[in-house]
Amino acid sequence: MAFDKTAMVEQLSGLTVLELVELVDALKDTWGVEAAAAMPAGMMMAAAGAAPAAAAEEQTEFTVSIKSAGDKKLQVIKEVRSITNLGLKEAKDLVEGGGVVKEAATKDEAADIKAKLEAAGAVIEVK
Repeated sequence: MAFDKTAMVEQLSGLTVLELVELVDALKDTWGVEAAAAMPAGMMMAAAGAAPAAAAEEQTEFTVSIKSAGDKKLQVIKEVRSITNLGLKEAKDLVEGGGVVKEAATKDEAADIKAKLEAAGAVIEVK
């Protein structure tokens, strides 16, 4: 199997912050390495100098949006209603038109909402 760097970079570029965090955690669990260990020495020094600024800017609030209801629209509407406490018409409009399900969600809350809606068949974006 040939390694296609361009395809890998394109695929990684399309990931959300939450998906990147999950990827880093999976790599750490699988291989027992930290992401910084894979960086060249020059990049590690630059990252070490920028670490205090990066830590201060770490995202703590996420917005969960529906991009598509998928094939199981009724199940997605039911799940949106249970998450948001919206009425049937409001939830249906949100699912059909796409839009924000939850703003200012914590990382864990956003991951939970994403998992529930994707299990129901929706395509979700977390920013």
